[in-house]
Parts: sequence; structure tokens; C-alpha cells
Amino acid sequence: MLNQEHIPYARMEHERYLELLAKEFPNRYAALIEIINLQAILNLPKGTEHFISDVHGEYEAFCHILNNVSGVIRDKVTDLFRQELTPDEISTLCTLIYYPLEFLKNNPIGSDEYRRLITYLVRLATFLSSKYTRSKVRKAIPKEFAYIIDELMHAKMDEDNNRIHYHEEILKSIISTGSGDYFLEALCSLIKRLAVDRLHVVGDLFDRGPHPDLVVDLLMKYHNIDLQWGNHDVLWLGAACGSAICAATVTRNNVHYNNYELLENGYGISMRPLALFAEKTYEGRDLGDKIYKAISVIALKLERDVVERNPDFSMHGRLLFNYIDYEKGTLTLNGKQYDIDLSMLPTVDPKDPYRLTEEEQEVAEWLRNSFLHSKRIQEHADFLVTNGAMYKVCNGNLLFHGCVPLNDDGTFARVLCDGRYRHGKAYLDYCDARVRESYNNRSLRGGDFLWWLWCGSKSPLSGRVIKTFERTFIKDKSAWEEPRDPYYVHYFNEDVCRTILIEFGLDPDRGHIINGHTPIKVKDGEKPVRAGGRLLVIDGGFCRAYQKTTGIAGYTLIYNSHNLRLKAHYPFKSISAALTEHSDILSDTELVETFSKRRMVADTDDGVEIRSLIDDLNALLEAFKSGRIVERNVDSLV
Repeated sequence: MLNQEHIPYARMEHERYLELLAKEFPNRYAALIEIINLQAILNLPKGTEHFISDVHGEYEAFCHILNNVSGVIRDKVTDLFRQELTPDEISTLCTLIYYPLEFLKNNPIGSDEYRRLITYLVRLATFLSSKYTRSKVRKAIPKEFAYIIDELMHAKMDEDNNRIHYHEEILKSIISTGSGDYFLEALCSLIKRLAVDRLHVVGDLFDRGPHPDLVVDLLMKYHNIDLQWGNHDVLWLGAACGSAICAATVTRNNVHYNNYELLENGYGISMRPLALFAEKTYEGRDLGDKIYKAISVIALKLERDVVERNPDFSMHGRLLFNYIDYEKGTLTLNGKQYDIDLSMLPTVDPKDPYRLTEEEQEVAEWLRNSFLHSKRIQEHADFLVTNGAMYKVCNGNLLFHGCVPLNDDGTFARVLCDGRYRHGKAYLDYCDARVRESYNNRSLRGGDFLWWLWCGSKSPLSGRVIKTFERTFIKDKSAWEEPRDPYYVHYFNEDVCRTILIEFGLDPDRGHIINGHTPIKVKDGEKPVRAGGRLLVIDGGFCRAYQKTTGIAGYTLIYNSHNLRLKAHYPFKSISAALTEHSDILSDTELVETFSKRRMVADTDDGVEIRSLIDDLNALLEAFKSGRIVERNVDSLV
């Protein structure tokens, strides 16, 4: 409640706001028209939201999932045309919508076919536009054909069929001028735009798969998107900031998956200095094996200075070069002894194992500068920071990639942050601010923090001990097991998940936590829906490297006005196969929740803002009526 002495000031501020509002709505008629418009919008169905996680550079599958909106396009085409088209014709029409110019290049068509396809696509676009205002649809139409498409979508019969003749002439002109392909492309673009109102990407665009660069290029063109950073994403942000350890770790990760083309051709990071050093210094099966050993040792050596600069990271126990018995060639961890192949460590001095050799320093500095001065990496990093966040609260759901760190008893873990303990939402807010500060200031400390977010046990983007050393140098896989934050035990517990939802200001009876990061092993019987439906994990192995482990090729989530449903996808062949065979990604659907009452714009975050604006406009009306604010342009309405 406002203190009494503050009421006059608050009133004054409100009056100033109404005066500003009056510049846009200068009289009671303008305000009334806008109130009517906004009230109507509140009663439209909410737009479809599409959730994707852990893309990990799998460009072709990701591109197809965006184009078919996880099967939504095929569902709509089937709903509308099942009585008119055969299943094969439906598949062909869907392929056209997904890849219009590529399809038309492979399948030249004549005038009659242009007319037929344009008719189908206009009908589909009109069908999909029903949940939007006409103004919003107009804004979504590609500009070069905006007037023509708007005319065709809102065609009405007249007594003398004048409009039919008019529209027929439009189609003739499109075809005769050779614009048919581009007009079809514009219609397909509009259809995909209307099929989904908002895209949520719940982390990890980078590493493992071959083309995260193309994934980001695609997202940069998307109409409405938000990103929740994953631990691999912030590692790339650190590399873009010129952090030596982030640049070396990113390079190591991509060398491990043979993504040389991404580094060299995609981002202009020359591997030549590293390759020459590795060839001269290391033994191995081939050059790739030697490069992997060389960059792994460099990355691990760089850890010492980071750990010592940041005691809050509590990672001194991870400096495992210090625990090797260099005479026996063994490493003892938790009372168990493991063999270490010392031939893999030709540059490691047992007396000072973390000291970089002069050549290693040169390679590390080369990589650091290469990432820092790659124009394309900088553009992609800017996009990630501008559109990304540590978490997102949207339409009753809480989205974050990894975890909210917990204690063993399921309570929020307190984490020391710059001399002050934080937990829950406050801790994630702190991490979000630190990411932005680190990226903007590009300091040594900031780069260290971004690396820690990738691998730290209390990092909300990781939440586990990432055992890079063990996976590189120990063959016994029992040493590879990575301890995880208690969150990954308690996220099956409905009470804990409800507590997390409340912490972030959400309704625990209606809200959901939506996670990525931990692949669901479907083949082992694991389920993505947890905690009585309060939590959904949508990492199902989008990346090919995970598909043998998970048994599927990724989960996506669709949230429309009728329901919330998971889509479990089978492996995607290729874009080439989609074009030649009209193959699609096959998916299984699991209904998570069906709403007893259709969800409208009024039930969304936009609805809250619209109702607030309606209240303000009603206050403006009262100010006009009382004379506190003078109406303008009244005569033009008489």
C-alpha cells in the first residue's frame, strides 16, 4: 500500500502517463475503438507455442522440424483437405510448404497446376489465420505480395462475380510474369508463420552436430523467438569473448566430433597451427587422434589458472594432473587406481604439470584470437545474448535448460556469489546478469565464469561434474560417471516442482517446468513427463550422437489453445529425401494435458498486458469526460 505522502506524486505520474497515452488516442472515440479492438483480441484463441531443446548442431533435422512445426502443418493440411486429396497428394503439398523453391526446382509445373496449388495454399493460409487479427495477419504476409495475398485470402462472392474475374486476372498476371514460384514461396512462408506464434529454444544449439552455425542463421530469421541458454551455448559465448580456456574447450569438443568443417569453413578458425603442433609432438592412429590429444591437454592445463583465480568455484579437486603417479603411470581417484597412458602426456612436466610449453601457449593464443576476431562468431554471439536468458517465464510455464540447484533434502541450495549467498530465482537472476556483464565487458574473470557455467557442479546450466579428464585419459568407464545435482533426483517429486514454480511466481496447479539437458532414454523405459505432469524434459536425442542412447531422435512440445502435447520423433533421413520421396519426420504424440476450456489470449501474458492497457484507456476516457485532459481532433470525427 502506498504511503500517504506518496499519493500525490503517484497521481501526478499517472496523469503524465495518461497525457502520453492521449497522444496516441487523442479523443474518446479513438480510445473507445481501441478498447473494443482489445476486448475482441482477448477472445481470440491463444497462438501455438513450439518448444525445442538440445539441437546440438543437427541442422537438417532442425530445419525440417521448424518447417513442419513438429507435424502441425501436416495435421492442418489433413484436417482441411482429407476429403479432396489422397494421402500422397497431402504429402506432396506438405513438401511444397516445407521447401517451396527446392520443390519447384525439382518439379516444374504448368499454369493449371499453379492455379490449383495457389488455391490450396490460400485456403490453408485463411484457415490458419482464424486465430489472429487481420492486422496481425497483414504484418505476417511477405511484403512483396502483401496486397495480392490479402485480397485472395479475403475474397468474397458478389452478385456479378466481379471479384472472381478480378482474382483470376491476378493469378494470370502472376503466372505470365514468371512470378509463380516466388508467389508460392510467399504463401508457404505465411503458412509456416501462421502455424506457430512463438518458438522457444530451451538451450544447447552448439557442439556435437556438424552445423550449429546454420542453426543460428536460421533462428536469426525467425519471426518470434526466445532462447534459454544451455551450458554449451555459454561456452561458445566465452570463446567469442576471447577466453582462452573457453576457446580451447570449444575446439576440443568439436575436434572430438570431427567438426573441422564447422570450425574452419563455418567460422574461419584455422586448425593449421594446432595440427602442425600435434603432428610434431604426439603419437596416434591418425592426425585427428593427435590433434584431439594435443587440444585436450592444452584445455586441461588452462584449467589451473582459472580454478586458482576463482576459489568460489570449489574446483581444486578437479586438477587431476596433480594426482598422477608419473613413475607408475597411475591415477588414484576415490580410493581406486586407474592406469594412465603417459605417452599421451609428452608435454606434461611432472614437477609442474599445468605449465604450458611455449608452443602450447602459442596455439592457445592463436585459438583465442581466432574466436575473438571471427565476424560470424561475433554476430551469432550477439544474437544469443540479445535473445537469450538464463530462464523464461511465459504463459504459466517456466523454461530453463539445466536445473535450479537443490540440497539433498530438496530445498534450494545456497550458492556463494560475490560474497553473498543466493538461491532459487535470485541465484538464476544473478547468473543471468553475470553472463551479460561477462559478454559486454569481456574480462578475464567474465570468461572464467562462462567456462564454469559450462562445467560447474552448482551451475544452473550444468548441475553435474563434467569429467573431461577421465573421459580423455582413463579407459575404465566406471571413472566417467558424473555426479549430478540433487535437482535431477527431486525433479520427479511433485511437491519440489510445485515449490520451484511458486518460487518463480507461477501457479503450481497449472504451470509446468520445461527442461532440456538430460537425454531421456526412451529405450530404457524413461519418461519425459515427471512430477505428476508438473515437469517435462524435452531432450530426447535430437543430436545423432545421442540417438543410440535415447532410442528416438528428439522431443518437441506443442502448446496450443486446446492442449499441451509432446512429440517423440524418429530419425530424419535428409532434406534431399524429403524432396525426392516426400518423406516427413515420423512422430508419436503424447497428450500431456487437454484443457477443459479452450485457452484464449485472455489467459496469456499478452492478455495481462492487454487488460492493463484497457484499464488505462478507461482511465483516459474518464479524464476526457472530466476535462482533465483536453480532447484533440474531435471535429474530424463529426
